[in-house]
Amino acid sequence: MLTKRIIACLDVRGGRVVKGVQFVDIVDAGDPAELAHRHARGGADEIVLLDITATHEGRGTLLETVKRTAEKLFVPFTVGGGIRSAEEAAAVFDAGADKVSINSSAIARPELIGEIGGSFGAQAVIVAIDARRAQSIDFVGDAEVFVSGGRKPTGLRVIEWAVEAEARGAGEILLTSMDADGTRGGFDCELTRRVSEAVQIPVIASGGAGSAAHFAEVFLAGKADAALAASIFHFGVTDSRALKIEVSAAGVPMRMPC
Repeated sequence: MLTKRIIACLDVRGGRVVKGVQFVDIVDAGDPAELAHRHARGGADEIVLLDITATHEGRGTLLETVKRTAEKLFVPFTVGGGIRSAEEAAAVFDAGADKVSINSSAIARPELIGEIGGSFGAQAVIVAIDARRAQSIDFVGDAEVFVSGGRKPTGLRVIEWAVEAEARGAGEILLTSMDADGTRGGFDCELTRRVSEAVQIPVIASGGAGSAAHFAEVFLAGKADAALAASIFHFGVTDSRALKIEVSAAGVPMRMPC
């Protein structure tokens, strides 16, 4: 079995890292460059920085924040938020990112996935999916895709969109459960498993991390290839090194830090 990845996430608004619960009740968590360096030093396999208001505000990614953060890092670095073209993706790569994450823009224009992948390789393109368990009878057993930082429903089914994103050239899926986000009550393992079984590319689980047991569960029962967290790292609940030791003890293969 391939080793699983632990990813630390930085949700950035106005140049500061913030965190909320179910995409609301936002609080300040610190400086992105300093937090990224701390999390990487603490054993995170990768860092993801998401400019969470760029799309809603109709602007591009904060490139100066990306540059400052990239200078502090020695692990793979993904940036998302406000990337609407291959040219804007190129600017983010030039600022120091190794991968880009696209969400609303990919739904608005799905061919963007292939355009970025054609220039920089599929491994550099992550399609992020913000998922909410839908109340409509049409979505029984599935969830609905939301965009604009979780503000707007699309009517798209999560699993169908994940399959299409893969077909269009996505290298990974970043699946966030809006229902679990920030609650520290555990990942949505059922939805993660369904998406993981529907695609051949890696699936990153996001939303709900609160303990090592949650990570082990989403890797084993949820079949995730990687798991992403924010609150438990930002607010000192644990670091990736300690987390990996516990998850490894549960039988999950991890890349252990030196």
